[in-house]
Amino acid sequence: MRARLLVAVLAISSAAWAADWEFDRVVKAIEHQYGVRQTHVPLMGVANFFVKVVRPGGATGFKLAVFENLRNDDQDEMELDRFMDRIGESGLHRLLRVHSRLDGESAYIYLGNLGRTTRMLLVTFDRNEATVMQVNLDVDAMLRMLNDPGQSRQDYRRGAGSM
Repeated sequence: MRARLLVAVLAISSAAWAADWEFDRVVKAIEHQYGVRQTHVPLMGVANFFVKVVRPGGATGFKLAVFENLRNDDQDEMELDRFMDRIGESGLHRLLRVHSRLDGESAYIYLGNLGRTTRMLLVTFDRNEATVMQVNLDVDAMLRMLNDPGQSRQDYRRGAGSM
């Protein structure tokens, strides 16, 4: 009985650790590549608690890392794409990659395997800043919101924040 309980606890804890692995990997890679540390965002724990309780748009939690003062002057789009493609070696799949030549901004969206829940990783690079956000999503609620965004807006206005 104890062995089964131990195996169950280890399986659950390893799944929880693996879920955050991609986020932590990207954050560490940006810190190493650009020689910066993430900026502390006040009250982030309160915001995450609110998301876990209200579940807006099917979100069940999130993590956020903001980086300022990047040494990003000479990096071109191809080099940034190679840097971000290393994420594809994990359990996430690239959904979107966009570059703005006008503003010098780049955005990447990665999605985990679909099940009852999934993870979405959003990474943006400006000239001097980067933002990494991981959102844990309830897939059914997210799809309902995407299929009928007008109804979702009305639900939130009525206070039915949990889809």
